[in-house]
Amino acid sequence: MGTIIDLSKNVYEICKEYPEVVDIMKDLGFESITNPAMLNTAGRFMTIPKGAAIKNIPMEKIKESFAAKGYELKE
Repeated sequence: MGTIIDLSKNVYEICKEYPEVVDIMKDLGFESITNPAMLNTAGRFMTIPKGAAIKNIPMEKIKESFAAKGYELKE
């Protein structure tokens, strides 16, 4: 069982708790997550599911990428 990430938390909270998530999300297509200003502003109200919908990235693909790195996403 890997680390469980709560998808109801915003991206800012998740990345502060698990800094390695930034790289996973960047690889998935969330390039702006590496910009500290974006993480501190948009990241405070954006959740992973909301960001996936905006970027048209299937949640299944996101779950698979996180699982490959030892994370479980909890909805």
